[in-house]
Amino acid sequence: MALSLKLPAPLDPDRRKRINRAPSPVLAYTVPWLSVVLASAASGWITIAATPVVPPLGFLMLVGWRQLRPGLLPAWAGLPLGLFDDLFSGQPAGSAVLLWSLTLLALDMIEARWPWRNFVIEWAVAVVLIALYLIAGAVIASGIDHAGWLPAIAAQIAMSSLGYPIAARAVARCDQLRLARLRKLD
Repeated sequence: MALSLKLPAPLDPDRRKRINRAPSPVLAYTVPWLSVVLASAASGWITIAATPVVPPLGFLMLVGWRQLRPGLLPAWAGLPLGLFDDLFSGQPAGSAVLLWSLTLLALDMIEARWPWRNFVIEWAVAVVLIALYLIAGAVIASGIDHAGWLPAIAAQIAMSSLGYPIAARAVARCDQLRLARLRKLD
């Protein structure tokens, strides 16, 4: 009985292309910021309605990035990103700056308290933050004594809560793009 030695298979061309590659620093730093900015701008492009129906896509992306990669967007990112969102959302100037900054601080505290979470807990945290963000935005825009906004934003809260997993998936795809090995190492 003869012993047969199996030689390792040669590297396939696709694998050979991935060797000696690194992620692009430009993509690594700009994709999270650009995805939130584009999502904030896209909220107004989808539809124009008398009542709020479209989820705050920029906010969903912000929460998704913060939950997927907690250290990627700093706590001060709520200032420039919220300011950009205020320009497109029609909210009073500074409302998204305040609410996005408070959201990032709240997510920092949650991350420090519970570093290991599963998707259900992250979804529940996102739903609470989305509801608080939309209610606070409505209070800032119309005042607390005018309660006519609550039934109007109930549909937006529901759509945003159900749409968060889609936004989290979009963030995961953007993260794959961000970490794509494009740059050749010397």
